[in-house]
Amino acid sequence: MWLKSFFKSVLFGVPVGITFLDTVGYVARVEGISMQPVLNPESRNTDYVFLSRWAVSDYEVRRGEIISLVSPKDPNQKIIKRVIALAGDVVNTLGYQNQYVKIPEGHCWVEGDHTGHTLDSNTFGPVSLGLVNAKAVCIVWPPARWQSLAATLPDNRKPLSVSI
Repeated sequence: MWLKSFFKSVLFGVPVGITFLDTVGYVARVEGISMQPVLNPESRNTDYVFLSRWAVSDYEVRRGEIISLVSPKDPNQKIIKRVIALAGDVVNTLGYQNQYVKIPEGHCWVEGDHTGHTLDSNTFGPVSLGLVNAKAVCIVWPPARWQSLAATLPDNRKPLSVSI
């Protein structure tokens, strides 16, 4: 009798769990130093963030948000970066092939907060919004670092011209 109940629970629980992870969000470990000091401020400790899939389900992102996306260099890798510019904006790059880039429609410019220690749009250029899969909403672990992640842009990385 308990075996039948167990299989009913699994049969119901697995699809509900998968649906939740695919539509609402999940917790992910942040590795590396590319988003310091906001994430992983001390390289010996690792932050875990809640990634909301729901927040980017319409492919709408805002400047300053921290997002998770599929790496344009390696489709098997997910990266976390900050949105610096959106379609129509002109950005002053940091070592990209052109000093100034106008972001094409359907793309955004992403950068790590730790300049010089990150692979970002300064390496691979504007990123298609189709590669964005979640928005980092808050730090959930360690407990001493619980906080919401604000959508802020560093003053020195604001776009030169902003589309409305």
